[in-house]
Parts: sequence; C-alpha cells; structure tokens
Amino acid sequence: MSFRYTRRRFMATTAASVAAMSLPAGSPAQTTSAIRTLSATRRSLDIDGRAATVFGLENALGGQGLILDPGERFNVRLVNDLGIETIIHWHGQIPPNDQDGVPDAPMPALRPGEMRDYDFAPLAGTHWMHSHLPVQEMQLLAAPLIVRSGEDLAADRQEIVLILQDFSFTSPEELMANIGHGPGGGAMDHGAMDHGSGGGMMDRMMAGDHGAMPGMEMDLNDIDFDAYLANDRTLSDPEVVRIEKGGRIKLRIINAAAATVFWIDTGGLEGRLVAVDGHAIAPISGRRFGFAMGQRLDIELDLPAEEGAWPILALREGARERTGIILATPSGRVSMIDAMADDAAPAFDLDLAQEAGLRARGPLSQRAPARREMIMLGGTMSPYRWTINDRTWGDHVPISASAGERIELMFHNMSMMAHPMHLHGHVFQVVGIGGQRIDGALRDTVYIPPMSMVTIAFDAGEAARWMLHCHHMPHLITGMMTELVVSS
Repeated sequence: MSFRYTRRRFMATTAASVAAMSLPAGSPAQTTSAIRTLSATRRSLDIDGRAATVFGLENALGGQGLILDPGERFNVRLVNDLGIETIIHWHGQIPPNDQDGVPDAPMPALRPGEMRDYDFAPLAGTHWMHSHLPVQEMQLLAAPLIVRSGEDLAADRQEIVLILQDFSFTSPEELMANIGHGPGGGAMDHGAMDHGSGGGMMDRMMAGDHGAMPGMEMDLNDIDFDAYLANDRTLSDPEVVRIEKGGRIKLRIINAAAATVFWIDTGGLEGRLVAVDGHAIAPISGRRFGFAMGQRLDIELDLPAEEGAWPILALREGARERTGIILATPSGRVSMIDAMADDAAPAFDLDLAQEAGLRARGPLSQRAPARREMIMLGGTMSPYRWTINDRTWGDHVPISASAGERIELMFHNMSMMAHPMHLHGHVFQVVGIGGQRIDGALRDTVYIPPMSMVTIAFDAGEAARWMLHCHHMPHLITGMMTELVVSS
C-alpha cells in the first residue's frame, strides 16, 4: 500500500522536532476558543557560550508567542511573572483601545503577579507582541503573534517563523547612558557614512534629491550590540529547520530588534515577497529584502527537488554582522557560517525603491482625505534627542481626527537617522513617496530614511488616544512619540 507523502504530512511528522515550528499550532479552525495563557517571565539563553538572563512571553506549552487558527478569537490571559511592572502591546492588531497595551493609556501596567484578560477579533497575518516599556523590549520581552488565515490552512506549504533581535549583556540603562555621551561612549557605533566629507553614498543620496546638505553625517547604527539573534540563537549554533526537498516554504519574519535594520538574504533560493506587516502585496521576486524595527516580511520559497541546505541570513545594515537559520533536507549537509561577512551590507532603502515597488492586494477605498497633516521628524546624536514636530513626549501636541475620517499624514524626516514610524490601532496605506503618489502597501509601521518624505492614509478608528512613535527604542526612550486623538 502506498500514499502520497505531502508537504502537509511532512509538517505534521516533523513539527515536534523543529524549534522554528515550536509555537503552538492550535486546533482545527474554530470561531470560539478557550482562553490561552501567556506569561511575561524571565528565561536563560546561551549566547555564544555565555549565559544570559532575558525576558520572554511563554505560552502554555513552554514556547514563545502564539499561533492562532482562522476564526479563533484573541482570547488571552496575560500573567506578569517578571517581578516588576510590565504591559504588552499586540503589534499589528486593532484591539479595543483599553486592550492596546500602552501604560496608563488608559490601563496601568500590570503589577508583579497580576493577571489581565484580553478578548478581541484578531487580524490575520504575521504580527508580534512586545512590552511597551522600551527598556524591557531591549531585554527581549517580545514574541511572535501569528494569526493564520483560511488560505494558510489550505496551502500545501511549510510555515517557518523567524524572529530577529539584537542583544547586549550591558543593561539598557547603561547603553542609554553611553549613547548620550557622544564619541567615546563605548556602546555607541555611529555606523556613519561620509563622516566630515559629504561624499560617497551621501552623494548618491543627495543625487536622489533628498535635500541633504553637503557635509552632513548620516548615522545607521548608534549601538554596537553583543549579538544578533535569530530565534534566540546566533550563527555559532544556528537553528537548523528540517524541510522537504521540492517543497514550498512560507517564511514569516519579524524584526523585533531594538535598534537594528536588517536585510533578509535568501542566498541560493529565489524568494517571493508576498506580504509586509501581515498584509498581502502583489508578489515581488528577489533574493534580498530589507525591513526596519517593528516591520514584518512574508517570503515564499520553492525548494529544489534535491537534498541540500540553504541559509536564510539577516544582515545588519551598514555592517558585517549577520545572523540567521538554515533550511536543510533530512540528509542535507549543514556547514558552519561565520557571523561576520566579508563585506558590510549596504544601507537599507535610502531612495525608498523597495517601498515604492510594493502594491497592496487589498488597498483602501478611494476617497478624498478630510485632512492632511505634516509630521516633522527630527533629532541629533549630540545631544541625543529625537523629536516629532520638534517636541518630545509630554510636551507633544496631539494629532486630531474624528472617527471615520480619511486622514493623510506626511512624514518629513529632517534628521540624519532613519525612523520606523508605528501607528497604534490602525492599518494605513503608503500613498506617497516624496512628491510621487503611489498605491502602496498596507502597513502599521513605515520606514522613513534620512531627508525623505513618505505619506500614509488611513481611516480614523475608535474614538480614543492612539500612540504614534518611532520603533527605534533609544529614540522612543528619549521621547520620540506623540498621539492620534480620535473624537466621536
């Protein structure tokens, strides 16, 4: 007797041994669900042979994060086992405002030992969850939040979740103290281009009419982290995910780093970018795609009908460091990969060419905006201070809207660092790059390079206060946040 050994059967027989698939797969599709439990807790990692105590979000099976089935509600009990206050934001979701997970907006942080229940209908796609206390996110208090669609359930493909993070053995408080001291601070790595010259790549950026002044210095990386992690591991001991030869893979990749932009390099495999921030796009083929902190990429891969091993690498922009996982067939030979590449990866999307090429599969309806707002992004490395409309949180002027209004925000970055801007409680569409209108991707986090302008459109949702902030944690810590106040 024979049977077809499908990819779905292969997944079922191998998922138990694959760390990247260790998130709870859940039960068959359902419209109601029993409550799931998540614990904000401490855990230990081995990072290049050195023990590290970090934070995490542990599910009932002992893994990190959640996978929900089609039709399943986000019915979750969060338990604070950290011994300190915390609160978790469900990044990419649109919960009721009192479940959004921002301290005192409106709910307070959870006290040690406190539990809190959440219940809402989730958006399908690749999302994640993290503390909205920035120093805790820098201590790895983040995890995947995957909501599968009916299409995912029916597809004959293996899904692999990859969460990327940056890590330092130095405390966030000490990192911030060093970063504020300017050159010689120890933890700071400006990663600058054209220091004191105005030449090289800065000339190319200026040729794109971004408005930069000669001699200005662009900073890519302002912290040198001790490690760059892919599913909690480095390339000294990478995760090896066993796959089926000739199979199809869907990579769900999350940039949960505090301050690192990555390129995803699929190496010997041609990829198809099929979704960003959990929202489907017209597929784009390629072998290298970039994304900033808070953003997500869904990439499909078709594997050769042969034994082998294929690294999926995350390259730190403007630097040689890299991390990643290895896809390998049952008999595929796995070779060691150096955590330092021969050459530095380039800066990401300075001309916004990648963003300009994305097209939403389900764009917003066509309608005229009720109002347009210019959002000025600014700041300097010394003093280390980052602003929205020249103000920091607490001294901010909120953006106003009425529920149901179509709003357009034009982000104008006048600083020499990029800013991934995240809007809570809304899905927006990228509708402008510089002065050019586009029908771009749906997102919740948009990347604004130095001296660039990007316009987004959205329909104002629940009447409430919704945060708008940079997802670069040191920038957020220094106050780069404002709010969208929606009235009824």
